[in-house]
Amino acid sequence: MTDDMIAFRGLMEKSADADLLREMIGFAAQRLMELEVGQLTGAAHGEKSAERLVQRNGYRERDWETRAGTVELRIPKLRKGSYFPFFLEPRRLAEKALTAVIQEAYIQGVSTRSVDDLVRAMGMSGISKSQVSRLCEEIDERVQAFLERPIEGEWPYLWIDATYVKVRQAGRVVSMAVTVAVGVNTDGRREVLGMGIGPSEAETFWTEFLRKLARRGLRGVKLVISDAHEGLKAAAARVLSATHQRCRVHFARNALAHAGKNGRRVVSALMATAFAQDDADAAKAQWRRVSDQLRPKLPKLAELMDRAEDDVLAYMSFPASHRVKIHSVNPIERVNREIKRRTEVVGIFPNEAALARLVGAILLEQSDEWAVQRSRYMPLESFAPLSDDALVSLPAVAA
Repeated sequence: MTDDMIAFRGLMEKSADADLLREMIGFAAQRLMELEVGQLTGAAHGEKSAERLVQRNGYRERDWETRAGTVELRIPKLRKGSYFPFFLEPRRLAEKALTAVIQEAYIQGVSTRSVDDLVRAMGMSGISKSQVSRLCEEIDERVQAFLERPIEGEWPYLWIDATYVKVRQAGRVVSMAVTVAVGVNTDGRREVLGMGIGPSEAETFWTEFLRKLARRGLRGVKLVISDAHEGLKAAAARVLSATHQRCRVHFARNALAHAGKNGRRVVSALMATAFAQDDADAAKAQWRRVSDQLRPKLPKLAELMDRAEDDVLAYMSFPASHRVKIHSVNPIERVNREIKRRTEVVGIFPNEAALARLVGAILLEQSDEWAVQRSRYMPLESFAPLSDDALVSLPAVAA
């Protein structure tokens, strides 16, 4: 008798109770995943076969919400490529979190007109406070586990950006900064590493935000990419011993404001000549030539370029194949656009916990989407020069 049949018979012999259906669903789902992964790998779990295409790489836990209740799944991981079960629905948690925020605002009587309209449209006017509380607790548990999980491995690149959202606090509506950190590890994979919520982006906030990431295991950071935040720059150097890259795209916008309407195209073309250089020394030399050329007619722009040189060109000291993705915060802006899209539905959040619940759920599911993508964000072999691990950093030896 196979192990699967033994397990299934043991399940059927249990007494009929409320958990039986849920356990049967879990058993069937796990078996389906094993069959699917077996087809992808070319061999069953634990089987030694010359036809095996790829090795397994353990499991990752995920809850599956079904009509019978929450089913705990162990989704197989692959060393190369990715696997995502066909029966799971992406973005399910974020939608549930948005519903919870709307319900909480309604229950607490602090709804805006847009929330009131949504409550009626979704047929939630009869919901009780205890029902909302249970839903919030369920989501909070998953979001907290995600945001407090250990960070393993080395993360050479860290993108940090913030977006502002309105929250009710002590009877007033205040603007809160929601800060998100996204990293790329030495496997070339992207993950959302952390989230912070605070009233401002002062150096003390950045320092505590980065220290929390470090306590969870963040290490090996070489470059922190963000907008022009002196507090973040100082905190990155102090906490992570990392170089700071100022977003090149945002700097260009600031620089062109000093060029005048008629001079913007010329200034943009001149700055692009520095970005087109092959290495950091050549880029800095060209940057200085451009600033000197602009100084007689545009002294403020030349002074801005002088001050920003090290921050804007920091990325030029890193592998050429990485530069297109590390010179700006563009890789994280898609995440922020999704946060803005969801939070604008609510308008004003009833409290900080509700904001953390929704944004945390969005980030969890974004990280899940990246985890199952087949292609790496950056090529694996290009990370050898950046690794602190001596074995990984060894140069290739010709045969």
